[in-house]
Amino acid sequence: MKVIIIGSGWSGCAAALTAKKAGADVTIYEKTDMVLGLGNVGGIMRNNGRYTAAEEIIALGAGDLINITDSLTRHKNLDFPGHKHAWLYDVNKIEPAVRKYLLDKGIKLNLISRVVDVDMDDTKIKGIFTADGEYEEADVFIETTGSTGPMGNCIKYGNGCSMCILRCPSFGPRISISECAGVEDLHGERSDGTYGAFSGSCKLSKDTVDKNLLNEIEKKGVVVLKVPKEDINLDKLKAKVCQQYALKEFAENIVLLDTGHIKLMTSYYPLDKLRKIPGLENVKFVDPYSGGKGNSIRYLSVAPVYDDLKVQGIDNLFCAGEKSGLFVGHTEAICTGSLAGNNAVRYALGFNTLVLPDKTAIGDIISYANSRIKTKEGRQNRYTFAGAEYFNRMKGKNLYSIDKNEIQARIKKLGLSNIFNQSLI
Repeated sequence: MKVIIIGSGWSGCAAALTAKKAGADVTIYEKTDMVLGLGNVGGIMRNNGRYTAAEEIIALGAGDLINITDSLTRHKNLDFPGHKHAWLYDVNKIEPAVRKYLLDKGIKLNLISRVVDVDMDDTKIKGIFTADGEYEEADVFIETTGSTGPMGNCIKYGNGCSMCILRCPSFGPRISISECAGVEDLHGERSDGTYGAFSGSCKLSKDTVDKNLLNEIEKKGVVVLKVPKEDINLDKLKAKVCQQYALKEFAENIVLLDTGHIKLMTSYYPLDKLRKIPGLENVKFVDPYSGGKGNSIRYLSVAPVYDDLKVQGIDNLFCAGEKSGLFVGHTEAICTGSLAGNNAVRYALGFNTLVLPDKTAIGDIISYANSRIKTKEGRQNRYTFAGAEYFNRMKGKNLYSIDKNEIQARIKKLGLSNIFNQSLI
């Protein structure tokens, strides 16, 4: 029984692992030359409710990727505006570690293999076509292509191609597999009705930062610097995809995190203004290279899914990550990917698929985001364990906890302990 996964970001990798554990033959198709996608420039884990979700997915039996990020953590239990107990993994070390782990588990990985179309049999996908003319069939498919790009969307809805980690000019545009299969995608919106939103951060080269400031950042993990009064721009917060960072503090200050690079917690920042700030006089952007002007545009391609993450209208297509909802973050991608991978195998075997109950944070965020995307207001919001609308809901429902034993007991009481770590065949 064969599963094909399109896209190898955090959700694609998580889906591959749970599908493999469940007993499938798993192949990943990835258009670039690296796995993890935005995970190569992210780095933030376990902040706020993401701690709860990380421990839930571990208790559910799919903690492999969480364990890898934990092992490559540079700083633990950091607080910065609006966020508590964050862990920062090293973005320069994460990709080789995850790639090796996938291969060691027997997952086939086709890099520089961009899927461009599907072969349909009524409402079922038979196989996929790549840009190189290859064709491969499978029993079930999982799309984790994300919601960023292609280049034209960053030009139309943003400030142009920002030359980001996704590298569309080199490896080609992202293709919506669900739309290829005949399903119309949904879109995230901004408050003015414009589609999409800017990615939430940039990376700075450590070699270009003042030595004393760099020492402080590497020692503490986080440094907050004042923005000159004349350069404070509160309006820019409205365009951010990461609404958990759309706080006044992120307009009035520069928040710098040590993730291997220096993570600048803003969508983009004019270079001449950035260099006015003491310690950053000679600073240079690493990703996006056009971080002085813009960033990648996300949430332009979301498939309508059920709470088991099967795409509505297609018999054997599941989605995860940003493609499955207006979710923000690595943890959110790992959680949705893990569910999609397991359910893909359940579907192929003729079993009932799994819907995680709303007594879990993971199950609740999926069902909540699914209901909210049907409304205009809901499409203008993003859903993350780390803040904004959903974290408030999470706390209100008493789902937020940093007590590992309590979280494990919750999963055990629901009869879900280790469910993603069991073979279904």
